Amino acid sequence: MAGVDGADGQKAEKLGYLGLGMMGFPMSRRLINAGHDVTVWNRSAAKATALVEAGAKLASRPCDIAATAGIVFMCLTDAVAVDEVVFGPEGLATATGAGKLVVDFSSIHPDAARAIAVRLKGANGMGWIDAPVSGGTKGAEEGTLAVMAGGDATDIERVRPYVLAMARRLTHMGPTGAGQTTKLCNQVIVGCAMAVLAEATRLATNAGIDAKRLPEALAGGFADSIPLQLFVPRMVQGLHSPPMGHIATMLKDLDTVIDVARDTSSPVPMSALAAQLFRLAKAARGADADALEIYKLSAARTA
Repeated sequence: MAGVDGADGQKAEKLGYLGLGMMGFPMSRRLINAGHDVTVWNRSAAKATALVEAGAKLASRPCDIAATAGIVFMCLTDAVAVDEVVFGPEGLATATGAGKLVVDFSSIHPDAARAIAVRLKGANGMGWIDAPVSGGTKGAEEGTLAVMAGGDATDIERVRPYVLAMARRLTHMGPTGAGQTTKLCNQVIVGCAMAVLAEATRLATNAGIDAKRLPEALAGGFADSIPLQLFVPRMVQGLHSPPMGHIATMLKDLDTVIDVARDTSSPVPMSALAAQLFRLAKAARGADADALEIYKLSAARTA
């Protein structure tokens, strides 16, 4: 499929997308639907079938994407997965990379992002942008994600038109690692909001009022928020498929918050408590359960 011309009249670049999970699949589909030349890769190739039918090319190895694409996007589970895809035997670092960019939508430790960027630059000359996202699967499907990026300003402007085919907003937050640090701030707010909303919803339920009406009753007041409107109905009705996000992912991010807070002498008592609640939820509900199942921790025991 031929690439579409950019707003500045320049020929659009060839793109790659690595990792076709809950976020990567709908994000890469939006690039394809926008008419871009996209090659995809996933550890389980079967997940790419629908994207290939929609017009994507399929690569058998990460290095094959790096060999053909000028901009490589990826969204992977954690830093271990990122390291393997970049530096493994068939990773991005084994291809010629001068003049090419990697945009990593994964949420990893800021230190890991900085270390990977330096190592990859030294290995084959590829540039790195850490660009974690917020907005969940709904935002990925609708193209309303918020992307917070760390890296060189010129590189970020180069990828902006392609990112905005997948997201509503791309904000340059500073040098490499700044995007990941911003995502941690996001997770402080979201993780604590999940815990607090679960508490408020349980109080309403136990007190005998219709908790499903909380979003309606509080709309427009100081307690109103997107999490209130989105999370509470799902908690009350037990709607957990597809998940808003996995318990293990939220716990990983909150544990990273605590680690960065320790290094920067930042007090994060609310985040630490939320992390412990999600640790309990992981033990009770499972690592892959919907993060909103934190609400079930406070359910009354039945005989």
